[in-house]
Amino acid sequence: MRFTRLFAASLGLALAALTTGATAQEAAIREAIAKRVPQLKAIDEVRPSKIPGLYEVRVNGAEIYYTDAKGNYLIQGNMFETKGLRNLTEERINKLTAIKFDTLPFKDAFTIVRGNGSRKLAVFEDPNCGYCKRFERDLQKIDNVTVYMFLYPILGPDSTEKSKAIWCSKDKAVAWQDWMLRDQPAPAAAAMCDTTPLARNVEFGKAYRIQGTPTLLFEDGNRVPGAIDAQQIEKHLKDAKG
Repeated sequence: MRFTRLFAASLGLALAALTTGATAQEAAIREAIAKRVPQLKAIDEVRPSKIPGLYEVRVNGAEIYYTDAKGNYLIQGNMFETKGLRNLTEERINKLTAIKFDTLPFKDAFTIVRGNGSRKLAVFEDPNCGYCKRFERDLQKIDNVTVYMFLYPILGPDSTEKSKAIWCSKDKAVAWQDWMLRDQPAPAAAAMCDTTPLARNVEFGKAYRIQGTPTLLFEDGNRVPGAIDAQQIEKHLKDAKG
């Protein structure tokens, strides 16, 4: 019994020493990089990478760099595991930017419901995106779905103006489909309309690295960038339901 207590105490001290050492190491890296690379001063996290002696430095939420134990060198790029050719950097970023469907800011979207609306899909689209228009045509073939449409004007000032006009329309869904499917002009924006949701959508997209349109998010958290056809949409909706 005495030996067990001594062993437990020794193990606790050893773990505490390791934790203290790791904390000191991370602090040293933070200090060195902040001093030498001021633009990376706001470091979110420093942690050991898969390679001994190499540390991951995370900034701006999901930007990944690598450095040595003293912060003397800074590496930007992907780390691959040769066994299986896994892109460890990409996997890490995907994990950091994963979006739980139920946490989406639905108040900043409008909905389009078809059939019983039992299946759910969120889409980030720019009104000036040609691929989005192609995607919208395929989306018309999907039934029993609720689509949460997030206007995501990232292609230029004109995208913002068109998004504002659609968002401020009396019937957002009709205005959106008139523009995307029927090539009707975007309606004139209402005189009084709060368009801050559009800016919030852009900020949300930046934070979660939504870098192109359309970007689709399914209920199971699966993210699909790009215009996929109706058959692929159906498959993802089925998979999301398990």
